Amino acid sequence: MSDFLLEPDVIFLNHGSFGACPRPVFEEYQRWQTRLERQPVRFLARELPEVLANARSEVAHYLGAQPTEVVFVPNPTFAANTIARCLPLGPGEEVLMTDHEYGACRFAFQFAAQQKGFRVVEQPIRLPVESNDSIVEAFWQGVTPNTKLIFISQITSATALTLPVAQICARAREAGILTMIDGAHAPGQIDVNLAEIGADFYTATCHKWMCAPKGSGIFHVREDRQHLIEPLVVGWGWGKEKTFHRENEFLEYHEWLGTHDPSAFLTVPTAIAWQREQMTLEVRQRARDLVRTAVDSASQIDGIERVHADPFFCQMGLIDLTALQIEPDALKSRLYDTYKIEAPVIRWQERTFVRISAHAYTTQQHIESLILALREIAG
Repeated sequence: MSDFLLEPDVIFLNHGSFGACPRPVFEEYQRWQTRLERQPVRFLARELPEVLANARSEVAHYLGAQPTEVVFVPNPTFAANTIARCLPLGPGEEVLMTDHEYGACRFAFQFAAQQKGFRVVEQPIRLPVESNDSIVEAFWQGVTPNTKLIFISQITSATALTLPVAQICARAREAGILTMIDGAHAPGQIDVNLAEIGADFYTATCHKWMCAPKGSGIFHVREDRQHLIEPLVVGWGWGKEKTFHRENEFLEYHEWLGTHDPSAFLTVPTAIAWQREQMTLEVRQRARDLVRTAVDSASQIDGIERVHADPFFCQMGLIDLTALQIEPDALKSRLYDTYKIEAPVIRWQERTFVRISAHAYTTQQHIESLILALREIAG
């Protein structure tokens, strides 16, 4: 697809890591940067509050939330640190997550646990999974009277598994347990409605599957939970002499982190418009079909196995190369150096996975090239 700036000689099957920004979105990003540099004081001090509020309103509407419940953040790692540092968690209390969670966010809670004395519990979810109900039941085995917060991904990074987050949030609400969802891989890959998910806290990237510029993410906090969240970075939005006045304290505390380039945030509405125009249901389904073809074809090769059944993956799929006994870094280097294939090789629970992503620019030839490379490597 000509909209993307990707190098044409690379088979890019790793949209899941950092995304890829389409040309129209990138050009809008540069337009905002130019506008900022032409008159920085006017832009940051006088114009930014209104244009940022407009962008926040658009992304909130896109995700099924209220504008006063959403702030822009650089990435989900930032939001996870905010929750881990701010929630009043202490000795004897527990944060429950799966053993599939993204490393940086997991580390944020482990670091805070060392400081505050609470425990981080990683509940195993065995692969392959059988049903959403089986996932919920397996995960709920980790809940104890000490569980105060559940932190789980909507789509896991390491294993590309779609988790039934709405079911888990509903059950947690009945038990009086707070919930935070890491939706880094969800918006733009699947439809997201935060009101229906019902999490207390939700974070996501805009620069992955939404195709916005790098460094754009959102942090959603339900209005009745906002009093729990203190700013991770204290700046001009906090004190009596606050420079920026917003609709409520949550926005004042968290929206202005000091001088930075907000252009990535302001470009998100353009990325949303591009999504609606270009990433139609047919285009998404084609990408999913390509991933399914890749997984099905790869699993026919001796030493390679599929991991998930169709309902549990979308535009990211997983194949298991553990039986080939190849060191992950060596495998990743060979895929790129020999075949010009950019795909992550992941080590998880003593297993070696290759994660395959497909987007609008992915072609059948890309998948065929991957399968040919895997056959040669396995041979």
